[in-house]
Amino acid sequence: MSVDAGRDTVTDEAVHSLGADTDPRLRELLSALVRHVHDFARETRLTQQEWERAIGFLTATGQTCTDTRQEFILLSDVLGLSMLVETLNADRAPGATESTVLGPFHMTESPVRELGADIDLVGSGEPCVVSGRVLSQDGTPLPGATLDVWQADAHGFYDVQQPGVQPAGNGRGLFTTDAAGRFHFRTCVPSPYPIPTDGPVGDLLRATGRHPYRPAHIHFIAGAEGHIPVTTHIFVAGSDYLDSDAVFAVKRSLVQDFAETDDPSLAREFGIPNPFRHARFDLVLTPERTA
Repeated sequence: MSVDAGRDTVTDEAVHSLGADTDPRLRELLSALVRHVHDFARETRLTQQEWERAIGFLTATGQTCTDTRQEFILLSDVLGLSMLVETLNADRAPGATESTVLGPFHMTESPVRELGADIDLVGSGEPCVVSGRVLSQDGTPLPGATLDVWQADAHGFYDVQQPGVQPAGNGRGLFTTDAAGRFHFRTCVPSPYPIPTDGPVGDLLRATGRHPYRPAHIHFIAGAEGHIPVTTHIFVAGSDYLDSDAVFAVKRSLVQDFAETDDPSLAREFGIPNPFRHARFDLVLTPERTA
């Protein structure tokens, strides 16, 4: 190691400082990170004051995290990094449901619920039924598949954001498909909402002239034995912000109609008064590869 490190030598010295016993993948990741960060500093001629401000921002981001709030995930989301990593790692068979970001509010276990249960525990919005099937890539129904569901209430808040207002588990449910791979549950029609802006990420959005809004959606994690789980959303067709999602997570294939219906047979089937909104779709999983 040199005793006279400079702008053109410190990068290699930092990379070469990694010990011989460093895990190979960790070495690859850290080496690339060091080189890219150093190149960024040289390219932009980063000042000491700017770097100190950046460290302060990252420190504040960490200090904002709690058991029910993950500001670093939110930062990754608004920079598009969460969506990029998700896309790079998608292992999806043709025709399988596309994945999208987890988001910062999958912070608690969803309560186990029976098919047909209502996850809108406070009656906060327009009633709707969400139904469909979980299928394998070849169209085979997947009985016993699990469906983890979570969404904001009709005012745009998740239960973990309002512990004194919403009951724990509001907008959440863990369902198991029936013998034909079917699922259905009741809820309220989701609405667009802003991501939290009372922390460092909000400051960043304001400083860059960006809005904080997400289009209306419901989160899903679907899984079944022998299949790769998928983390995805269902977006409400016609929602505001479909073309400017603050976290870049919209995919055309995930936009679904929440159509108004007054079909009496459907009302009886789902145990819901007419009229109501109904979203029907299938979640298609990719089989695990066998050696």
